[in-house]
This record gives sequence, C-alpha cells and structure tokens, in this order.
Amino acid sequence: MKRPPAKARTAKRSTTPALILIGLFKLAKAIGLTVVGIGALKLLHKDIGQTVEHWVNVLRVDPDNRFIHRLITRIFHVTPAQLKAVSAGTFFYAALLSIEGIGLLLRRHWAEYFTVITTAALIPLEIYEIAHHLTWVKVAVLAINVAIVWYLILRLGKTQAKPKGFR
Repeated sequence: MKRPPAKARTAKRSTTPALILIGLFKLAKAIGLTVVGIGALKLLHKDIGQTVEHWVNVLRVDPDNRFIHRLITRIFHVTPAQLKAVSAGTFFYAALLSIEGIGLLLRRHWAEYFTVITTAALIPLEIYEIAHHLTWVKVAVLAINVAIVWYLILRLGKTQAKPKGFR
C-alpha cells in the first residue's frame, strides 16, 4: 500500500473564522475558570469575612443592596471543603476547555469531535441550571453552546470522507 506524500499526511483541515472564534471562546472561558479556581484557592486560608469586607470597600458597592447582601450571605456560608471542590472542578473544566480551544485553533479534526461531545454533554446541565436559577448570562452561554454544537455537527457532516468509489 502506497503512503501519501508527507505534505498530504501532515496537512491541516481548512479553517473558518467561526472555528477560530469558537477556539478563542473556549480559551477565554478556560482563562476565566482558571482565575476563579485560583481565587477559590486563595480564599482557603483567609478570613472570608475580612476579604469580602475589603472588596466591598474597594469596589465601593452598597452592602445593603439586596443582590450584594444575598451574595455576601452566601459567601459567609462557604466551607473550606466547598472551596477545594470549586477549585478542583474549575481547574478540570478549564483544562477541558483549553484542550478544545487549542485543538480548534490548530485545526485538528479530533478537536471538532471532542468539542461537540463535551459541549453537547454539558447542555442538559446548563438547562437544569437555567430552570433553577434563570439569568441572562446563563441563557446566553446556553445559546452560544447550542450554536457551537450545531455548527460543528454541520461542518463535520460536510467533511465526512466519501467512499473511494464516489469521488
């Protein structure tokens, strides 16, 4: 069996602006999650109340605002075990998103499949979260993720290799 030339074996898939945007979106989410994970770890051995009070003063937010007050109340009830779990989960998800983003930017075919599988697998969780705590940010992220899955499925369907007899 004759091997294709080296250039053909190492050729990358064609890229589109949408694929680049998806890769950059995945990397941006990975960076955001890494920051959250680091923040959770930094809170582990500190007085959370003092840290929250510091940031309320720095950001000059009204602690009596009902949204801020609710957030502060939730933060005071966070345990060290919960902070560890949050940081571990965010680092794992950030790694997953980094693999997707880098693979897509490098135009790897496997990255398209990987992104479809991982993104589609998390859509039910996103719907569950929206059903329990509706926010526009969650709805926007869900819409973007559904569009990503739809686009990549269509792209993968168009690029499926045809059998040898159908060239």
